[in-house]
Amino acid sequence: MRAVVINCTLKRSPEASNTEALATVVEDELRARGVEVESIRAVDLDIPPGVATDLGEGDPWPAVHRSLLDAEILVLASPTWAGQPSSIAQRVIERMDAMLSETDDEGRPVAFNRVAGVIVTGNEDGAHHVINNLSGALNDFGYTIPGQAWTYWNRGPGPGPSYLDSREGRDWSESTGRAMASNLVAAAEALAANPIPAPPS
Repeated sequence: MRAVVINCTLKRSPEASNTEALATVVEDELRARGVEVESIRAVDLDIPPGVATDLGEGDPWPAVHRSLLDAEILVLASPTWAGQPSSIAQRVIERMDAMLSETDDEGRPVAFNRVAGVIVTGNEDGAHHVINNLSGALNDFGYTIPGQAWTYWNRGPGPGPSYLDSREGRDWSESTGRAMASNLVAAAEALAANPIPAPPS
């Protein structure tokens, strides 16, 4: 089983990313359950805007798209800015929109029988809004979203430290992240054993 984790931080490598730090908890739990994990920091790829799978020469998205189709599990990780997903997360969602018109050999949307979850970090409120925003889009594309397929960390109201700067609340975020990984694997195994059929015509 394979998973791809797309980190939608605004920070380019090798700058430390709070979102990556929490995503690593989920990645480690997935690996402990025998899942091969690929991690992508989307901001490093300079993904151009658009709603097509391939925008031509120099477009890095087709390689990401292949990774999505090679994986049974997708984890989308985003920081929170002004209570919203990052602009990078929105760019990823826009490029994934092309999957709505792509089908497999049995006529199913290509995201069918794949599962997805969401990770959110930020030293401000709005995590549940971001989770709902991204989960809703992924579900539109055809991904199955298991119960409690998310984790988040935030500082609460007012300014304060970021995830890597504080232990406050991290135990809960990390245990929730491990539960998220367990639920994603269980749902992916269930879909592999009993796939969702093509929609009726």
